[in-house]
Amino acid sequence: MNKDKNISTSDSMSPFERIRRTNEAGFEHWSSRDFASIFRYTDYRNFESVIGKARLSCFNSGHRIEDHFVDITEMVIIGGWPLK
Repeated sequence: MNKDKNISTSDSMSPFERIRRTNEAGFEHWSSRDFASIFRYTDYRNFESVIGKARLSCFNSGHRIEDHFVDITEMVIIGGWPLK
């Protein structure tokens, strides 16, 4: 079960603050699926190339990709079926 929780929403908050998540230890993080919806990608597969470009930019600027991007598998509801 995902123990992460979204920060409360407010009209005065930026969209990035609205999708911010914190885990039980208090660490903040963001989900790429949430970013995709902010940028109005209706199909997540189309957003994956954006993530690839962000990872490359991170690397090219001298940062360790592992410090900024974590590969996870997030369960989503597809159609009316159970989580996949």
